[in-house]
Amino acid sequence: MMAPCTTIAEEILELKHERRAILLAHHYQDAEIQELADVIGDSLELSRKAREADGDVIAFCGVWFMAETAKVLNPSRIVIVPDKNASCSLVEACPVEPVREFKCRNPDHVIVSYINTSVEVKAESDILCTSRNAVKIVNSIPAEKPILFLPDRNLGNYVKRQTGRENMKIWQGACVVHETFPARRLLDAKAAFPTALVVAHPECPEAVLRHADFIGSTSAIIEYCAVSPAPEFIVMTESGINFSLERVAPGKKFHYVRNENCNCSECPYMRLNTLEKLRDALISLEPRVELSEEVIRRALVPIERMLAVR
Repeated sequence: MMAPCTTIAEEILELKHERRAILLAHHYQDAEIQELADVIGDSLELSRKAREADGDVIAFCGVWFMAETAKVLNPSRIVIVPDKNASCSLVEACPVEPVREFKCRNPDHVIVSYINTSVEVKAESDILCTSRNAVKIVNSIPAEKPILFLPDRNLGNYVKRQTGRENMKIWQGACVVHETFPARRLLDAKAAFPTALVVAHPECPEAVLRHADFIGSTSAIIEYCAVSPAPEFIVMTESGINFSLERVAPGKKFHYVRNENCNCSECPYMRLNTLEKLRDALISLEPRVELSEEVIRRALVPIERMLAVR
């Protein structure tokens, strides 16, 4: 029986112990969730850590597709998410039916799916990628093989420019946060902070990326800011990254550009998760990710292929 606690955070820590649970948190979660996490990371890091997890329960504080990936890698463990409505605009832009139709019409194409896809789309894919390894994944495919890259058009276009891959079709999905960062606001920020370096996620539009001093995944941005001698940065990604940036680069300054959708730099899906919902999920073990054996078997193949590329 759980002892009386004075804070929700203390309740969560006690429940983690009772449930033999590991708490995985994406960099875009609220700081109060990241403070309690056993592991903080981006999609690739959390995919790897999910496989290495001990215990009976994985509490995944991110969005639903990430928890699905954790379930595929840990089919015997219980995987929960604080809020089942924590979706992703990229997932919603790429339903499985048109992907299946494309496969039927174009059996010669290699389907490279960004990890920001549903487990059903993953099951139809040949290999997955993340923003950190997308260029490496595409370069690993024989040059004569045509590719369908889905679902993020900005990441796809960035990869196409980096690889010079002409035989690559790109799905037209976009991240609700990165897509709406306006280049004009970045230019305003550069004028306001003229000595700051610009670091940007490749999900940003090309008009933003052309002004970046460094382009990389969430974790790559954190690593770059930590080792760079520069004292000041304009950060073109979700502002939840600030928790890790301040931890690894104390004393440096970080500025965030607001996007057009919400006049902020926060992902509305990621921010659906709260401490209260996390506590309740650990009590009820719901919402729980449940997948069929067939989907797990089929989705595991492209995930394993991705994890094998170093």
